[in-house]
Amino acid sequence: MFKRIDHVALDVTDIDRSVAFYGEHFGCELYNEQVVADGMRIAYLRSGDTILELVHCGSGKMNGFHFCFESDDFDGDVARLKSSGIPVLTEPHDTGPREERETGWRRAVFSGPDGEAIEFRG
Repeated sequence: MFKRIDHVALDVTDIDRSVAFYGEHFGCELYNEQVVADGMRIAYLRSGDTILELVHCGSGKMNGFHFCFESDDFDGDVARLKSSGIPVLTEPHDTGPREERETGWRRAVFSGPDGEAIEFRG
């Protein structure tokens, strides 16, 4: 079952400006940054035990908003959502850890009733 919301993601036009803004004004700490294969740059900011994910696409194309749950039964949750007929946007796959406790985690994305992306990891 789902334990908590792991993170909320926002598309940004200037990732360095946004990292500085959320750090200065809200006390968020940059703790991980990645550039993925398609050139998308992702910065992970921590505020307590909550994560704000800032996403910048090099192409200028914005992907939109999503949020992510942490699952304690990843395969069971995937099976349950699929059997309920919830559309899969991204099939389950391995994902790199942002921190040690996430080693071996997988990721999937489903579509909500209004087309919102609902990611979960575990």
